[in-house]
Amino acid sequence: MIKTNVMRLLDQANIPYKAMEYEVDENNLAGEHVAELIGMPAEQVFKTLVAKGEKKGIVVFCIPVNLEINLKKAAAIIGDKKIEMLHVKDLLGITGYIRGGCSPIGMKKKFPTYIDETAILYDEITVSAGVRGCQLCIPRDKLVDFIDATLCDIAQ
Repeated sequence: MIKTNVMRLLDQANIPYKAMEYEVDENNLAGEHVAELIGMPAEQVFKTLVAKGEKKGIVVFCIPVNLEINLKKAAAIIGDKKIEMLHVKDLLGITGYIRGGCSPIGMKKKFPTYIDETAILYDEITVSAGVRGCQLCIPRDKLVDFIDATLCDIAQ
């Protein structure tokens, strides 16, 4: 396995993780499919979504792959009237990541990050390693501290 930038950043911070590789199906990048491939409950596998607020700009949300983001709740939490999901074509330029390989760790810039509160149900959660085909299982508290995330109710 090739070390990703995300893995290097975690190594530098002495944060333990378990890398879980899987075969990428370009026709099915759904998070629930990934959870199945790595043998983890969908509620414990988190997808990274990037949105843009009218006033607040770029914001990152991590929610379980089996749920959807509630944009009204998310906008209220960040203190914005309205937010919309970032267009897939803009994802690489803004974050440095592609769809299906977007991680809340190591984006081009540090953006405000919010993790759905259901993460508290698990000691470890998984997020993308920054590439398609690899997820990282990371202690939840260490991840939250490392990326300076806020736990809140943003999924439905």
